[in-house]
Amino acid sequence: MKKNGLFGELIGEVFGTFILILLGDGVVANVGLAPRVAAGGYNWNTITIGWAFAVIVAVYVSGGVSGAHLNPAVTLAVAAKRGFAWAKVIPYWIAQMTGAFLGALGVYLVYLDGLKAAGMPNVWATGPGSVFGQTFWGAGAAASAGPYSLFNACIAEIFGTAVLLWGILASGDAKNMGLKDNLGVFIVGGTVLAVGLSLGGPSGYSINPARDLGPRIFGAIAGTKGLFDGMYWLLAPVLMPLVGGLVGAFTYDAFITPNLPEKK
Repeated sequence: MKKNGLFGELIGEVFGTFILILLGDGVVANVGLAPRVAAGGYNWNTITIGWAFAVIVAVYVSGGVSGAHLNPAVTLAVAAKRGFAWAKVIPYWIAQMTGAFLGALGVYLVYLDGLKAAGMPNVWATGPGSVFGQTFWGAGAAASAGPYSLFNACIAEIFGTAVLLWGILASGDAKNMGLKDNLGVFIVGGTVLAVGLSLGGPSGYSINPARDLGPRIFGAIAGTKGLFDGMYWLLAPVLMPLVGGLVGAFTYDAFITPNLPEKK
């Protein structure tokens, strides 16, 4: 039994998700607002690597306390397929949203001068109007995900979150390759890197409802415009990762788990 029970686990989720967003949205702000080298020096690779290490640090810090879900899609998936208590799902979601909101506050404080000078752009959330949506698809791409439709972005989020769950479940599966504990953290971070590099284009790879919605709420309070225009904000970055997480967990157990060797 954990020392402080559910309360301690929730503190772990708040703190871990805070770190995730502080470093993850932090790299977005750094690239979008404070380039210190030629344009080619800061690119999509910088973003994906920054987010991967944000995951690694956050999971290392909080994993021993709460299991480091840090993501409502992960919490839902492990409740559905790994025996995580359903009674903890909503409290975990609230803790994750709280941590994500506070992480965005941290980014705001670190990059305050740059954000004000730039007119408080969207460094908080994915999709239309984000700093990188404008960078890669043009400032006029505010009504869609650049050349991608909302439907296309939703599909990308489902696949991206499913891949995330495959990496997470495999990293902790003793019957599989056996990478878990400390090494497993790097597999999870590498999975996030792979999703960003390979599948992140259409939607900006939220793959985590709290990662997107918590900072989006903070950004709206801070003065960023258009964050809740239309239905994109709800469908692609919030609801589709929940679907994708379930798809990932169920397909892992359908195609991988039954075919693994028995543990000796």
